[in-house]
Amino acid sequence: MRERAVDLLLYNGTILTLYHDQVIEDGFVAIAQGKIVEVGKGYSGQFQPNETWNLNNSLLMPGLINTHTHAAMVFFRGLADDLPLMEWLEKYIFPAERKNVNEEFVYLGTLLACAEMIRSGTTTFCDMYLFEKEVAQAAKRAGMRAVVGEVLYDFPSPNVKNMEEGLKYTADLAEDWRNDPLITPAVEPHSTYTCSPELIKKCKELSDSYCIPLIIHISETESEVKLVKERYGRTPVFHLDHLGVLSERLIADHCVKIAEEEMEILKKYGVKVAHCPESNMKLASGVAPIPELLSKGVVVGLGTDGCASNNNLDMFQEMDTAAKLHKVYRGDPTTMDAVSVVKMATINGAKVLGLEDDVGSIEVGKKADLIVIDLNKPHLTPLYNPYSQLVYAVNGADVVGSIIDGRVVMKKGKLVTIEEEKVIEEVKRIAQKVAKSIR
Repeated sequence: MRERAVDLLLYNGTILTLYHDQVIEDGFVAIAQGKIVEVGKGYSGQFQPNETWNLNNSLLMPGLINTHTHAAMVFFRGLADDLPLMEWLEKYIFPAERKNVNEEFVYLGTLLACAEMIRSGTTTFCDMYLFEKEVAQAAKRAGMRAVVGEVLYDFPSPNVKNMEEGLKYTADLAEDWRNDPLITPAVEPHSTYTCSPELIKKCKELSDSYCIPLIIHISETESEVKLVKERYGRTPVFHLDHLGVLSERLIADHCVKIAEEEMEILKKYGVKVAHCPESNMKLASGVAPIPELLSKGVVVGLGTDGCASNNNLDMFQEMDTAAKLHKVYRGDPTTMDAVSVVKMATINGAKVLGLEDDVGSIEVGKKADLIVIDLNKPHLTPLYNPYSQLVYAVNGADVVGSIIDGRVVMKKGKLVTIEEEKVIEEVKRIAQKVAKSIR
C-alpha cells in the first residue's frame, strides 16, 4: 500500500479528543494542509510525514480556548490590585489607558500576551480592547486564532472620538479580516452602563450585517445592575431583551448577578456566556450561577479576563479555580466535575465563539489546533483520569508543544513564531513610562 503524504504526524501518546469523551492510548494524529486527516491507535507506518513528533507518552489534546480577555492589558498586570471594580476602572485603568494606550502599546502587549497564552496551552482567544487592528496583526504574527473587536463606549476612547468613528473602525476591521483563516472580527460594545441604547442597537445591526459575534459585559457586579435599573428600569439582561439585541450570536461576558428568569431569557435566545471566575473573585464581583446556567442548557466557556484583574492568562489555572469555586460556594463536591470544566475550556469554548465546526476537539476534518502536555513529571504521576489531571494538577508550564491551524508555534517548550526576549524587553521599556504616568 502506498504511504500517504502528510505534513505532520504525532504518535505514541495519550489523546484526549473531546469527541464523545474519547480517550485513545498509544494514539496518533496525522495533519495535512492545516487539518486533521486521521486519528487512530497504534501507528503502523501508513503515512509519509514531512515531520514527526514522538509524544513519549505525553498527552495530546485540543488547544484551550480563552473566551474573554483584554490581551494588551498585560501592561497593567499588578498596576492597581485589591480594589473594587468601579474604583479600579475609573481611578486607575481608564486614566492609565488615556495616557498610555496607542498602536505600539497594543501591538507589543498583545504579542506578549500571545507568548504567555501559547506557553500555557491556549490556541484561541477572544479579545475586547482598543486598537484591535493591532491585536489582529499581533495574533496573526504569533500564529494564534483570535476573535477581535474594538471596545465601544458612549464617551471617547484613546482610539476613537465618538460612536460614529467607533462603528466605522469596527466595520473596517470586519472588512479587513473577512474570511481570514485565523482572525474573526466581532462587534463589542463594552456594557449596558457605558453604552447608550442607540449604540447597542447600532452594534447589533453591524453584527447582523456581517454575521459576526456581538460581545458585551453583562451583570458583572451588583452596582452595575443597580445603576442600569435606575437608568432604564430594567436589569441588564432585560434591558438588552427590550432593545431586541439578544441572539445566538451574542456572547455575554461574566453574568455574575443574574436571576432565574434572566437565565431563561438567555437560554431562549441561545445567548452564550463567558465565565471568568478568577477575575470575579479578585474584584469580589461574586460567583456566577454557572451550574444553573449549564443545567438549563446555556453554552458556557471559560475566560481569564485581562491581566489587570486576574493576573495571568493560564487557562489551566482558570479550570482549577472554576471547579473548586463552585464546589465550595454550593457545598457540593460533585458540582462542576472535571469533564464539564475541560469541555468549557475546549469544545464549549469553541461553541461560544461560533468556531465549533473548526476547533475544540480532535476530529478528522477539523483544523489542527493541538497542544502537548508533558505527563512525565512528579506532580502528574500517576495518571488515572486525564480529565481530573488536567483540572486539578496540570498547570500552564506543563505544556511543551502547540500547533495552530496545522502550524507549529511551540516545540519542546520553545516559541517558534515570537521573538520572546525582544518582546519582553520592549514591554519593559514601555512599562517604565506607564509607571511614571500614574504617579
